[in-house]
Amino acid sequence: MTPAAGLQSLPIRMRLWVLAVRGWSRPAVAFAAGGLSVLTFAPFFLWPVLFFTLPVFVWMIDAARSPRAASIAGWWFGFGYFVFGLFWIGEAFLVEADKFAWLLPFAVTILPAGLALFWGLAAWVSRYLWSPGFARVLIFAIALSCAEWLRGHVLTGLPWNILGYALTSPLELMQSAGVFGIYGLTLLAVPVFAGPLVFLGGQEKIETASVFFQGIAIAAIPLLAMWAFGAWQLSQPQTFAAGIKIRIVQPSVPQNQKWLPEFQRRIFDDHILLSQTNAQGVRDALEGTRYLIWPEAAMPFMPLETPPALTAIAGLLPPGVTLITGALRRAMSPAAANATADAQSDNARDVEAFNSILVFDDAGHAVATYDKIHLVPFGEYLPFEPLLKAIGLGALNFGRGAFTPGSEPRNLLPISGLPPVLGLICYEALFPGEAARSQAGPRAGLIVNVTNDGWFGNSTGPRQHFHQTRVRAVEQALPVLRAANNGISGIIDSQGRVLASLGMDERGVIDGQLPVAGPPPLYAQYGDKIFLVTILGFAAFAYRLRPYIKA
Repeated sequence: MTPAAGLQSLPIRMRLWVLAVRGWSRPAVAFAAGGLSVLTFAPFFLWPVLFFTLPVFVWMIDAARSPRAASIAGWWFGFGYFVFGLFWIGEAFLVEADKFAWLLPFAVTILPAGLALFWGLAAWVSRYLWSPGFARVLIFAIALSCAEWLRGHVLTGLPWNILGYALTSPLELMQSAGVFGIYGLTLLAVPVFAGPLVFLGGQEKIETASVFFQGIAIAAIPLLAMWAFGAWQLSQPQTFAAGIKIRIVQPSVPQNQKWLPEFQRRIFDDHILLSQTNAQGVRDALEGTRYLIWPEAAMPFMPLETPPALTAIAGLLPPGVTLITGALRRAMSPAAANATADAQSDNARDVEAFNSILVFDDAGHAVATYDKIHLVPFGEYLPFEPLLKAIGLGALNFGRGAFTPGSEPRNLLPISGLPPVLGLICYEALFPGEAARSQAGPRAGLIVNVTNDGWFGNSTGPRQHFHQTRVRAVEQALPVLRAANNGISGIIDSQGRVLASLGMDERGVIDGQLPVAGPPPLYAQYGDKIFLVTILGFAAFAYRLRPYIKA
């Protein structure tokens, strides 16, 4: 056999090998293929691995004798995918190891096990609707992309490493997120990556080079089309708002010091010092800067209840300069506020705590507020609170109780001199639909994302978080100003370009100009309606395809 003939027969041999796997080797192969698939995401971007791992998923469903057997294989694939994709969550349990280290083994296995249920469901549905030929790849694409959409919405959702992110690197491919959104890209990713080997592996014999190139074309044509579209998008001229200089502060505060009382003053003073120093390390007292941005919960106390902090902010800001910062705040609950003075008490339940973005003018007055709506389960609130507290589980926050979600619809921040600002706090940048949850009125012209990725150490987690934030910029054609406590801070334009950044464990500031928003792309206008229309198109194509294409 010549090397060329061996290469051509490889898909057939791979398929036969997967179909022959039995016993415990079957879940082991599925788990390994799922784990390897994670290499497609930041910081590796080795998405060609999906050309080999996703066909394994399809062939596992082929070999399943029932939807139940298919779902088990799909669960194992998903379990490997989420164990290796979310291992970094364990870092958060080591910040206060004396309290939470015992939970680490459960966190890094139970959460992936739960998320894998969505992939098991996709395999079950796929096998139930299974069809001979290439149509089954499209059925699998519909089932898996719908399962990913559910994963992003059920029980508040966790859309981390949605499969569609495989089609967002290089930057040219990312531009298609503005058309399809991340769930639509997932729908496209399955036939692109699974299609070639599934098509070629289904042949009895690959006798001609033309058949081999037909299989390659299944991936090559859409990838080239996406790349060409992206290259055209990126060829458009970049524009910046005249005279608007931004300074973003990244203090790189160790998370195990963040909430200790003895470090509060030092952390606050460090934010002040960094703010007065330019990106070259020269003290300039914010000369020329118009907007200063600090990260999530930058001040480890309640600044609105701390007059010396407000005085220091007023002293920091020259005339006309605005501070946009993540901050904690408290307010009386509506029920308590409406009670009579005699009925009010000091009960902690009468006070609500919020994870917020506050906007301060040069007099140290808070002139605008956004309260985080999409809270992190277990980190910022305790789901099923009565049950879990009864077994000794408390929220993994800084120890001062759970947060209250902000009210909806989401308010855009009115900041003098800026277009309407969409505030996203940390975890909220994962959700493609967050921009659509803003109140009726003018479109946002800028996203400000404040975050604290210091919980997760120097791992893949913060890098993946930053990349997913870039995709939000492209989906909405909005620039992003991102301030992180400890990496990755940056200025991102409306096409996902990183114009300036500070990486993990870097302490410093970013100085830069404000990019201008682009015209709203299809996804910004219609949201996941685009995903629904694409699903219907895939379903119609799969139905028409069944009698004609063998795979």
